[in-house]
Amino acid sequence: MPTISDVAKLSGLSKATVSRVINKHPYIAKEKRERVEQAMKELGYVPNPSARRLRGSTTSTIGVIVPRIVNPFFSYLVNSIEQEAYKSNYQVLMFQSNENKDKELYFLNLLKNRQVDGLIMTSIENDWDVIQPYTEFGPIVLCNEYLLHSKAPIVRLDQAKGAYIGTKHLIDKGHTKIAYCTGGLFADDGKDKDRNHGYQQALTEAGLSIQTNWIFINKHTINDGKKVMKQMLSMDERPSAIFTGSDEIAAGVIMEAKENGVRIPEDLAVIGFDDQPIAEIIEPKLTTIRQPINELGEKSVEQLIALMNSKDTDYNQIELPVELLVRKST
Repeated sequence: MPTISDVAKLSGLSKATVSRVINKHPYIAKEKRERVEQAMKELGYVPNPSARRLRGSTTSTIGVIVPRIVNPFFSYLVNSIEQEAYKSNYQVLMFQSNENKDKELYFLNLLKNRQVDGLIMTSIENDWDVIQPYTEFGPIVLCNEYLLHSKAPIVRLDQAKGAYIGTKHLIDKGHTKIAYCTGGLFADDGKDKDRNHGYQQALTEAGLSIQTNWIFINKHTINDGKKVMKQMLSMDERPSAIFTGSDEIAAGVIMEAKENGVRIPEDLAVIGFDDQPIAEIIEPKLTTIRQPINELGEKSVEQLIALMNSKDTDYNQIELPVELLVRKST
């Protein structure tokens, strides 16, 4: 079995140079890199990732933390991340936090223990002052989430605009009684705060006030959507439209509405968020806010790899656009 010494001898370079090429060191001349790669190819030499990990070197592995992989949005996002990482010869490990702070810390410790070279966090459960110390062990990129005071690369969407154009669409359709679902209405940071602001801005511009009993917090799933619809059915004064935080919630609302003879959109207009496949499967087809999931994943990987290959501590914030897709549910 060929060794790193064999590669060094055939390439005519030192073992240290060969090691730097294997570990993707950024400051290696192209000619030397090509000589090492050619020698590895001729010898059939394959680096041992376990040995490299024990030496505290790189693993060519990226970790991705998602809240729930059963949510199609995160399934498609991880797919995009994996494909982009593969182009740069990185493998991806996916971790599911289930919105649990302790699980998130467990996964962050994988960075500390050098089991991954960097992390992409698509949701955040702990405060930044808890997460920040882990950046000493490797880069962390925040994807589809952010904290105002974090010093980390961020790839995010214009969440405020998404909620604003969705709510305004309902207002333009003549609705004045608009319910709203959110992950966390009282969040100090992140996308929920931005969406809440966009919702409120659209109402304020139209001279409408917020009805607190039409605000539903901590909603995420199809089952949550069904529960929301049941709550609205029990109200003396019902909203005529609802802006949900995801297509899953919207689907649950529509399913429960149809079970109870509520017509969509005649009796209740429904708008989702994400543009998941379910948006075109549900009947009637769902009006929603489309997010560029592929670009979100690609940009996150680009940011992470750039940070892993550079000692530059600067961090970028990239904001991607969203768009309204009008279908039959409004």
